[in-house]
Amino acid sequence: MRKHTHGRRFGARGSRDRGQTAIEYLGWIPILLLVALAAIQLGIAVYAVQQAGTAARAAARTASIDNGSGAQAGKAAMSDWLAEGTDIVVDPAGDEVTATAHVDIPSLIPVFDFDRATRSATMPVTDR
Repeated sequence: MRKHTHGRRFGARGSRDRGQTAIEYLGWIPILLLVALAAIQLGIAVYAVQQAGTAARAAARTASIDNGSGAQAGKAAMSDWLAEGTDIVVDPAGDEVTATAHVDIPSLIPVFDFDRATRSATMPVTDR
């Protein structure tokens, strides 16, 4: 009569279970990567909106004091990698100056295209 040890049979079944678990983990990797990319993309979009606000405030402040090129000051106040795709419009109107910054939101996945982040700031014109 031949005896089988329980440890041997259990060990064989356990190794098959480990292989199935590894395959299940591999199935989750694309989903986890997609969630991570979405979180990073959201962070980039929020940062672009914040930079648009910074550029608009700097442009309006400079134009209200100097009546010079507020657009250059707005771009100088931003991160260089976002300043390249930024348009800043300075509109003096009487005793106020309004600057509007339009910043391109970079995309991690080239298939997706996002609208531009737009922020405006208004400053009173100071005496010259």
